Amino acid sequence: MSDFLFHLLAFIVAIGALIVVHEFGHFWVARTLGIKVLRFSVGFGKPLWTRRFGADRTEFVVAALPLGGYVKMLDEREGEVPRAQRDRAFNRQPVSKRIAVVVAGPLFNFLFALVAFWAVYLVGVDGLRPVIGRVLDGSIAEQAGLKAGDELVAIDGMRVQSWDQRRIYLFERALARKAVTIEARDGTGATRAHRLDLSTIPVAQINSSLVERGIGLVGYFPPYLPIVGALQDGPAKRAGMQVGDRLLRIEGEPIGSWESLARRINDHPGEPLRFTLERDGQRLDLTVTPDPVEHNGRKIGRIFIYPKFAEIPPEMRVKVRLGPLEAAGEGLRHVWTSSRVILEMLYEMLRLEASTSNISGPITIAQYAGYSARIGVDQFMLFLVAISISLGVLNLLPIPVLDGGHLLYYVLEGVKGSPLSERTMVVGQQLGIALLMALMVLAFYNDIVRLLG
Repeated sequence: MSDFLFHLLAFIVAIGALIVVHEFGHFWVARTLGIKVLRFSVGFGKPLWTRRFGADRTEFVVAALPLGGYVKMLDEREGEVPRAQRDRAFNRQPVSKRIAVVVAGPLFNFLFALVAFWAVYLVGVDGLRPVIGRVLDGSIAEQAGLKAGDELVAIDGMRVQSWDQRRIYLFERALARKAVTIEARDGTGATRAHRLDLSTIPVAQINSSLVERGIGLVGYFPPYLPIVGALQDGPAKRAGMQVGDRLLRIEGEPIGSWESLARRINDHPGEPLRFTLERDGQRLDLTVTPDPVEHNGRKIGRIFIYPKFAEIPPEMRVKVRLGPLEAAGEGLRHVWTSSRVILEMLYEMLRLEASTSNISGPITIAQYAGYSARIGVDQFMLFLVAISISLGVLNLLPIPVLDGGHLLYYVLEGVKGSPLSERTMVVGQQLGIALLMALMVLAFYNDIVRLLG
């Protein structure tokens, strides 16, 4: 299966599953409260599959465009309702019931995230030992006294068992402009506490590479091998280089490391370079002319090849397993912390402190779905956990057309004792649609920029 089809399939499975979870929340609570449900649709557009079930003959639909879904309930505002069924119409329900139905979708997203996180850590999650591979010069990690080879033991008293285990927590502490205490064990076996003041990190640097670029901690990474692991369209591919080629010499000089090779290529933009490589036991000579590329204000050479990595040694691998109670506690902490991070990042974007490039669209989500699925079931499930939390939080934002917008309407109705005027709700819907369209355009723009970058 091609990479494109694999990523697409993983995306459809992920989004489809989370839509079902979200809409099932609305459906189940509506049914439980006696509201008649007419349709449960996964996706929009032309129906691909339709069946009717239950005493109410609810129509279940799988539609062509898997980017959303909806639950349609009996409602006098959308059509004629027989007198005998009016007490089951959504619009006839008290505000408390309507609020319960609206909130149920996002709450089921949070519940799914909690249960999935609990189950994954109960079985065990593969990861890397929390050993520092490198500390960036001048970073706050270096200033705190952390060194390459130190193994992280705890962060603010919370046990650290794998490199990525507390990444979200560090993200939240950085956004809160707080300090953290990292306990690390050095090569002699001694454990020391190191205080890192995360308030010094600019908000613009609080992104997915916070630990590496913001804090200055780089985890263990298997060494590069002088073997082509992947290549994109570019000079090397045009010259005939292939995945699996072992690079032996450049301009007659032995290739000592991948880093030295990259420097040599960077320093010769537009200049032909002679490579000696080994393929299937045979030596070949190829001439490759690096493309000149602008990078940080200077012109460098690129041939668009990427290295193969050595195998990760067994002693650097870990499998993190938690007991039922500990997994539940960690799950609750993860859902809560992740939700706070999303809201804080949105707030910083509104203040123009954080970059809107952090907003991702369906292309980036599809890429991560494919990457995580290739790694393993545990990582794919953790990907679903992250997306489910995001859906829960975003759907609760007070934007008309989202669940949070409806929730706002019903709360205001409860306060004033009567529904908002139809004109107010129509204007709100139009503003909400315009805002969502702008966010979608921004998300697609960011996706395209990442692809081109």
